[in-house]
Amino acid sequence: MWIDTQVLKEFEEEEAKEEKSARQLHRSEVPIEQTWDMTTVFPSIEKWEEAFTALVAKRELLTQYRGRLTESADALYEAIQNRQEIMINLGMLGAYAFHREDEDTSNPVFLAMKGRLGAVFASFMGEDAWFESEVIEIPEKTLEHFIEKKPELGAYRHFFEMILREKKYKLSQVEESLLAKASQIFGAPDEIFGILSDADMTFDPIVNEKGETVPMSHAHFGIYLESRNPRVRRDAFKSMYKTFGQFKNTCAATLQNAIRINTFNKNIRGFSTGREASLFSNAIPESVYDSLLEAVNERLPLLHRYVHLRKRILGVDELHSCDMYVSLVEEVDLHYTFDEAKEILYKALAPLGDEYVGLLKRAFEERWIDWAVNIGKRSGAYSGGSYSTNPFILISWQGTLDNLFTLAHELGHSIHSYYTRNTQPFQYGRYPIFLAEIASTCNEILLTQYLLETADNDTMRAAIINHYLDGFKGTVFRQTQFAEFEHMIHLADEAGEALTADYLSEKYGELNKKYYGEGLTFDPEIAHEWARIPHFYYNYYVFQYATGFSAATAFAEAILNEGQPAVDRFLGFLKAGSSDWPIVVLKHAGVDMTRPETIVKALDAFERTLDEMEALIERSDT
Repeated sequence: MWIDTQVLKEFEEEEAKEEKSARQLHRSEVPIEQTWDMTTVFPSIEKWEEAFTALVAKRELLTQYRGRLTESADALYEAIQNRQEIMINLGMLGAYAFHREDEDTSNPVFLAMKGRLGAVFASFMGEDAWFESEVIEIPEKTLEHFIEKKPELGAYRHFFEMILREKKYKLSQVEESLLAKASQIFGAPDEIFGILSDADMTFDPIVNEKGETVPMSHAHFGIYLESRNPRVRRDAFKSMYKTFGQFKNTCAATLQNAIRINTFNKNIRGFSTGREASLFSNAIPESVYDSLLEAVNERLPLLHRYVHLRKRILGVDELHSCDMYVSLVEEVDLHYTFDEAKEILYKALAPLGDEYVGLLKRAFEERWIDWAVNIGKRSGAYSGGSYSTNPFILISWQGTLDNLFTLAHELGHSIHSYYTRNTQPFQYGRYPIFLAEIASTCNEILLTQYLLETADNDTMRAAIINHYLDGFKGTVFRQTQFAEFEHMIHLADEAGEALTADYLSEKYGELNKKYYGEGLTFDPEIAHEWARIPHFYYNYYVFQYATGFSAATAFAEAILNEGQPAVDRFLGFLKAGSSDWPIVVLKHAGVDMTRPETIVKALDAFERTLDEMEALIERSDT
């Protein structure tokens, strides 16, 4: 990507929570210490405008060396430098505009800045399409001669390797330019789904626990599903899926077109399957995907046990899909001030060493984090920034246990980004999505262990274990279910199957029954869940949540058991960026994702924690 904002928006936004205080502040009323310091990127909007104008004026740099890469080593090197200069500037402009718009989505100034930058971005992509096509045409001997003549090009060996690897699937320069310029068109299904889901759909209001009629939305949905009142959970569930059921045919047509684009891409480039096409750029073997599905399917009885445990603890004759998110521990109401959260995280992440904790302190002291709750602020949480800026975190702090874990998670992303950007040159200064969830989840696992060690009673332990089990269920089992469904429908499209709403609902319903087992009463509405999941518009994306959790489990266990040697390997992983293929980066750090054992060990950890929860329940019953 050009704009390396590394905005890890998690794509779980259909379950993001928008928690409201009694009276939210306008952005102008928020204390400055609760906000991120965007002046470190640009001191003012006027300076952003100057940089934007200067960038547009440099447009010719993109084509200055077109047709000239084989002239000399100097020509190749200078072409790369020109390209990177524009990318770095785009990244800074993007970080500022995107983050400022997110802090107050009602501000038309930032919305306009973001829109203008998006148009320039798409135009520059088209202008730049020639570069990789020309690099691919450089004879290998010529490239080696250039590297020998100009040693500075040696730092780009893997960069060239990543480009040359695509030679087999690359089209002509004209064709690549046309495809690049059509990027906005190819993004239409996702854009249409977003508008349909977030703007056009309306949901029936529900009555809350106090007997008040309250609005229903995506942001409220997660909150209502955690209600202690079964009727509130059920009504929210029915309200959500009633609307998606009404729009199921539109959602099906939109999703099918997204998948057709991936099928089109694999066909014109000559890949065997859409999955191969999607995994190719990061050199992820398809066997990694298959191993995940195989390992999780073999251990589905663990998820069935979890469902039965949830049913038992909640004391219900029938457990429904709307009952899968309410906490199993109702007596504990954990809340933390932001300062308390800092101190907890310093201690919980201390096993990662003084240097790591020092970076955590910098994140707080230098205001990398926007934790204010204000009107118009984008919901959810993410880590962002660009290669030449600080990492930045957006979160709306409510002091809950979930907030604490979310903060640990996003700090994992940000420290990962910091290490990568400050260790690697620009061409390797971002990490691929396959690696993105590992550092963040490792932080969560270390936090879980710390909270368990410091818990002073069984109720507290049960609350922490409940959080872990639910997180594992949502990240490993649920995302693998999504991955299995996604692969199923991609194969169906490639075989010429019409992805009608009825077809998609039938297949999803069957898969849901398989994953959750007989302990979960089947609700016909859950068969429409595919329609509200934005993940499916990002081809073969979701499996990486499950593989990331598994790799994070391996790292966390090694750090806690081995100490410094494991910490050194982990920090080496954080610093690697994209300097090698993701699978190789992990292998160098001691984690082999090509072996199913890594997934199995994570499932073993889930089983041990499930055993402990069952033991706690047995003790409480006696």
